[in-house]
Amino acid sequence: MGTGSSKNAEGGSHAGEDREDHSSGQQLYVSLKMENYKRKSDLIPHVYGSVPLIGSWDSSKALSMERESKSTWELSFVVPPNHETLDFKFLLKPKYGNAPCIVEEGPNRLLAGGHLQGDARLAIFRFNADEVLEHPVVIKANRVSPFDLAASWRAYQDNLQPSTVRGIPDVSINSMPEAGAENGSSASLELDLEHYVVPAPSTSANSALVYAANMTETPRSLTRTGVFPPNNLSELSSSSTSHSSKDNSVPLDRPPTTKMEIIVPDPSKGYPASGMVESKSVGTFSSLQKQDCHRGLFVDRGVGSPRLVKSSSSSAFTLDLKSYAENKNPMPAAAGAVAAAAVADQMLGPKEDRHLAIVLVGLPARGKTFTAAKLTRYLRWLGHDTKHFNVGKYRRLKHGTNQSADFFRADNPEGVEARNEVAALAMEDMISWMQEGGQVGIFDATNSTRKRRNMLMKMAEGKCKIIFLETLCNDERIIERNIRLKIQQSPDYAEEPDFEAGLHDFKIRLANYEKVYEPVEEGSYIKMIDMVSGHGGQIQVNNISGYLPGRIVFFLVNTHLTPRPILLTRHGESMDNVRGRIGGDTVLSDAGELYARKLANFVEKRLKSERAASIWTSTLQRTILTASPIVGFPKIQWRALDEINAGVCDGMTYEEIKKNMPEEYGARKKDKLRYRYPRGESYLDVIQRLEPVIIELERQRAPVVVISHQAVLRALYAYFADRPLKEIPHIEMPLHTIIEIQMGVTGVQEKRYKLMD
Repeated sequence: MGTGSSKNAEGGSHAGEDREDHSSGQQLYVSLKMENYKRKSDLIPHVYGSVPLIGSWDSSKALSMERESKSTWELSFVVPPNHETLDFKFLLKPKYGNAPCIVEEGPNRLLAGGHLQGDARLAIFRFNADEVLEHPVVIKANRVSPFDLAASWRAYQDNLQPSTVRGIPDVSINSMPEAGAENGSSASLELDLEHYVVPAPSTSANSALVYAANMTETPRSLTRTGVFPPNNLSELSSSSTSHSSKDNSVPLDRPPTTKMEIIVPDPSKGYPASGMVESKSVGTFSSLQKQDCHRGLFVDRGVGSPRLVKSSSSSAFTLDLKSYAENKNPMPAAAGAVAAAAVADQMLGPKEDRHLAIVLVGLPARGKTFTAAKLTRYLRWLGHDTKHFNVGKYRRLKHGTNQSADFFRADNPEGVEARNEVAALAMEDMISWMQEGGQVGIFDATNSTRKRRNMLMKMAEGKCKIIFLETLCNDERIIERNIRLKIQQSPDYAEEPDFEAGLHDFKIRLANYEKVYEPVEEGSYIKMIDMVSGHGGQIQVNNISGYLPGRIVFFLVNTHLTPRPILLTRHGESMDNVRGRIGGDTVLSDAGELYARKLANFVEKRLKSERAASIWTSTLQRTILTASPIVGFPKIQWRALDEINAGVCDGMTYEEIKKNMPEEYGARKKDKLRYRYPRGESYLDVIQRLEPVIIELERQRAPVVVISHQAVLRALYAYFADRPLKEIPHIEMPLHTIIEIQMGVTGVQEKRYKLMD
């Protein structure tokens, strides 16, 4: 797996061999397997051991292995570079209850830098004097890059593992209308869309047009005195030049870089496989006769799109459709890439390199602030403490909003010093915030010269890791559109009544930046080249390591600015809704069936010109029945969209839970976000399983109608509305109401339609 050199640590002793250097961008991917284990009673194979990777030597914190086949169990994870010595053992632990665990006999297993110390091919478990079980174990370690992990995650999702509950795949697609189906099952139902509009909640940050920079962190350094006086600032700027020599060479003490290039094809050009429609329910390509109403339609859910493979020449990554179509199961062990998130991203304690600064680079009107706001929203939703620091906001507060283009000239020493000062103030604020517990800071400015970037690297040295995110655009039409939006929205021109005068001034400012612009060639960086158009592009990745940076790259690969609506709605009222019971899988009530017909008419009218739109539902019948009257659009079932799993409380009313399980009821009321139903899920669990859905919604260029459940839609809505995690369980998500999320270059706006009381 991956591009790194592979070390098979199965059996054998390699203690005397030289360890492999930790190449930049490479991490150790470990796979532990136990074979020929058929579940004995309710005992599940687990792994426990050294802190922090495997939890601890406390069996209650052991990591559960997952069933890979009938008799093979597997656990995979990514090892950070500073924790590559693992001390662990296998044990059999009851799935439920507090019965004693059975720990394997023999000494601890030691894995150092990918090499297994000693020969331990069997796990021996002794139940009593007469009963001893021996099971072969396979331990493998590979060097992989973070980007390979993202690719393997896609491949794993594409395997479409069946649900152990209902025996159905994660995603199934019905891209053809049912034979004989007729639209208008609610005949004579007239629909005036505006008649059903209701106000969006006033707490929504995106219910109206908002300039993205105004949503950034409020400066605090400007209220202090004595922070970075001019003489210190000059010293800082001049001393920072030691980071780069005149010939732009990399300093000798810097680790070797690893460059990758991802080619993102233009989706408008389609796929070359004529007459082929992808059937995700079986994970293969099948030849289906195209119908006129679906000519050229290719339904692609993103996390199941063609996998990224290493090119045989150079270091470029491209999309390989042919090998993807011929290989039904391209990466069977890729389940470990999913487990890597939980282990490498959540179980490690705080340390210096957990502080990450994403420093934007690029000319004005290239989409930096919008990209920064989008990335901030995504990372916050995943639970990473993230803040957006916009240097322009600092500049406006300190020097006013009426600065002309001359202020931005490189040969204006006063302007240069003033701009460097506010950049240093913003950087100081961001570093202080990180030292108080923040994790990811998004530093939003042009940062267009090597000298400015060196100053920032000098300030960050020993405090946080910097990754430069450079946005490049060569499409003059898009640049012109962005400039005009800037004049309309930016506070810099709020007091300029003459639009053309503002436009002229901004273009002079842009020309001043272009004269001294130096592309990023130093340090760790991500370059987004012509990605904002939505018509393909490139992402170049250099010297990127760590799970979170890899996750950020994966998000950026799948994001774009193409305007399109996303409609969110709960299923029609179900019989369990009538009875006040949670969970379940009941049919719709009479009111629910009426809503399904009204929804079908609404979708037909709202999306009548959007034949490439799609309908997404969960795999529970109340959402499928709600979508059934809608015809003419492909319908996609996602298991990830299923309602929160209420575990042993499934089918109960809240009053029954309060009466029969008062401790559980109280715990849920105290912390609804983190509360996990016994043998069920929490809201945080729901968010984690919804990440592939978010990635695909970001990747879609056509409208999507999502018919799901209250908890799931709360989590999805919170992502788009940038609501704090703690608010998610309390977001109002009424029945028979459609929330239209409009995504585009101006940000995210919403509109609500209530079709029934």
